[in-house]
Parts: sequence; structure tokens; C-alpha cells
Amino acid sequence: MYHDPESHFPEGALAAASLPALRVGLIGLGTVGAGTLQVLQRNRHEIALRAGRPIRVTVATARNLQRAASLLGPAVRLVSDAQALINDPDVDVVVEAVGGTELPRQWLLQALALGKPVVTANKALLAQHGSEIFAAASAAGTSVAFEGAVAVSIPIIKALREGLGANRIEWVAGIINGTSNFILSAMRERGLGFEAALAEAQRLGYAEADPAFDVDGVDAAHKLTLLSAMAFGTPVQFDRVHVEGIRHLQAQDVRLAERLGYRVKLLGITRRRPEGLELRVHPALLPADQLLAQVNGSMNGILVKGDASGVTMYYGAGAGSEPTASAVIADLIDLARLHGGRHEHRVPHLAFQPAALRSLPVLPMATLRGAHYLRWSATDEAGLSPLMARLAAALETHRIPVRRLERVPGEAGQAPAVVVLTGPALEGDVVALRGAMAPAGVPGAAAWLRIESLG
Repeated sequence: MYHDPESHFPEGALAAASLPALRVGLIGLGTVGAGTLQVLQRNRHEIALRAGRPIRVTVATARNLQRAASLLGPAVRLVSDAQALINDPDVDVVVEAVGGTELPRQWLLQALALGKPVVTANKALLAQHGSEIFAAASAAGTSVAFEGAVAVSIPIIKALREGLGANRIEWVAGIINGTSNFILSAMRERGLGFEAALAEAQRLGYAEADPAFDVDGVDAAHKLTLLSAMAFGTPVQFDRVHVEGIRHLQAQDVRLAERLGYRVKLLGITRRRPEGLELRVHPALLPADQLLAQVNGSMNGILVKGDASGVTMYYGAGAGSEPTASAVIADLIDLARLHGGRHEHRVPHLAFQPAALRSLPVLPMATLRGAHYLRWSATDEAGLSPLMARLAAALETHRIPVRRLERVPGEAGQAPAVVVLTGPALEGDVVALRGAMAPAGVPGAAAWLRIESLG
């Protein structure tokens, strides 16, 4: 049951938090909304002392009003729809904790038009409609806060907007989807195939019944869109992200990567080049001793390279009720401190002043230069030698440097194979190599993963 956070202040706390309470309207009482209520109640004293005033949920709405009523005490008024909540004079700040895009877009725009700041952890909404929403907030002289939209318990939004503000950011790379990371960790640690690892993730609640957004890389692409915009001062541009997921990853390649000194991770990478930006999500091999390769299970990890700071790392839970609530309430504390202040004195939504945002070209994947892992299977052991001969000739023809070329004997029901680790090569040349090898009697397309050093 939710209690009024002003009702049990210790002596001295009320004096320190003497300003009127920040009155919050909460849309949604599911995982995020219920967690926000719980943490606000449990830590109400510390939150008020940090914010300089109490933070109190005054009005709420949810799909299931009966369940919502069981969570709320008499201090919170339950209304039947989001529009009524937004228009309520007892609401200073609107928290959207529902998910989806179209209805939340309408709600946020409605709140902003009334001059009410909003808090959301809805990365899909901001990745797809962020430019419109941020512009509406600026026009209305109010704010959109979204720390919970990326790697929830990790304060990466604040780090990029404030802590690294002195830097020219060179690149950001991260494991920013906990579901995919759990699956890849299970494949590596227990030798599971993708389908078995996914079923385990679903059983334990790490994956949804329909896991497409996670395993196909879409969720990570939403988050990368926001990270890139803040790192490089661009508008959000989700439609330009190159996205690949882990659905077709084979257990054999996870095992071979480990033997070769690598681990497979689903990465989101954005990098500034003289000619434009890299903006991509895909599985890749990381050296096993690299910091990001040590991020296992459902955890998230993000590296940021600044010209002055060097490489900094951020690690923590990327999902969950209370980790998300931690980020939502951090945004509420910021808004409580600034409530009534001048809009132009607040930190810009995307770190750069709105007038300074500029579009940069996103580089085609074929133009990127990097190292690659490739595996071709033979029909039997006798087929390995002619396969290696054809491959060696094709590598020379396509001007692809080779760091390692070796046979992999067939074992545990797997066909024998040839594995290549390339040196730096244009991705377009690697694509051409795979195309040239396909008609040469090789069964199936080559397994292909990029290799990232993140140096």
C-alpha cells in the first residue's frame, strides 16, 4: 500500500525539504509504475532531502483500476484515463510508465503543451518520435527526462549530458539489451543452442513470450539512437541504424570464438568518423580479456571514449522494476530541484543546445573497415583441403588480409569447417568474398561475425 511520503519525516527532514511537494501524475502501474511507487515510499526521506522537497504521487491511472486501487492508499487519487490525469491541477509532473508509442506520444505532447514536464523510460517512443517531443518541450519551456530509457540502473544519460560535457566523444559501444546478453551467456557457459537458451530466458522471465524486439536487435537500436544523439549532437535517427540480431547465431561459432580467445556479444556501436557516423547494432566477437566481454547474464555495460576522459565504463542492471524506478526517480529529483526555474538554465535534452543539433551522414556498412570472423563448413574431412585452396585464392582476389586460417575438425555432430580471422578489410569486400564462395560447391553461406577491439 502506498503511503503519503510527507507523513513520516524525521525531525530536521521537513526543514530541509521545506518547499511544497512535487506532485506527480503516474500513468501506468505495471512493472515500472509499481516499482516507482515502492521506491518512492521506501526511500522517501532520502529522496526529499536530496530534492529539497518531498516528491509525492497525487494522481494515478492504469489499465486495471481494481488492481491499481489495491496498490494505492488514500493519499493518491485514481482517475480513469490519462487525459484526465494530465489536465488535473494537482499534477506538476507526468510520469509515463505504460510503453508503446502512439498513445504515449499523444499524452506527452498534451502534457508538454500545458507546460508540465514529463518523465519516461520509453526508449521506443523517444527513438521514433523524440525529435517531435523534444521540440515540443523546448517550445513550451519545459522538459523531457528519460534516464530510464537506456540501461536503466546505469546513469549513462547524465554521464553523456553532464559528466562528459567537456569531451569530444569519439565513440560509444555497449551491451544494452539484457535479454540477448543472457542468451549469449547461456550459449557460452552451458553450450546451449539459441532456441534452448531463449527458452531458458523466457522461463526465468528475462525474455517476453514474443522476444523479437530483444533478439532481433530492435530494442538495442532504440537505445543506441538516443546514445548517438547525445554523444554527437544529432537529431534522433532510428530509421538509419543498421540492425542485426542474434536469432541466427550458431552454438558452434560461440564455442569457436571462445577457443580463439573471443566472446560473442550483441553490441550497439556509434562512432564519429571524419566522413560521418557509424550507427550499428549486431553480434560481434570481443577479445575475452576486454572489459565489455566480462559483462555476463542479463547485465548491461557501456564504454564511452572521450578525447579528454579516455575510455570510461558504466555497468549495471539493464532492466527490472526497481532498477528502472531508480532512474525514473532520479529524473524526478532533478525536476524537483529545477521546478519553477528558467527553462534555458536546464541541461538540454540531448546534451547540446537545440540550435546546435545538426544532421551527420550515417556511413553505409560496406564502407566500414574492420576485422571479421568467417566459417565455411565442408561436407566431410576430405573436402577441407579443396575448400581451403578455393578460399585462399578468393581471399587474395578480394584483397582481404588474413590473420588466421585453420581447419576445424568435425565433432559432436558438426561438419568439419575452415575458419578465417581477417585483418582490417572493407566490409564490402568481405560481402563480395562470401558471394564468390557460395557457388563454389560450399554448402550454405559462411557464418560471419565482425570482430571489435574497441581500442
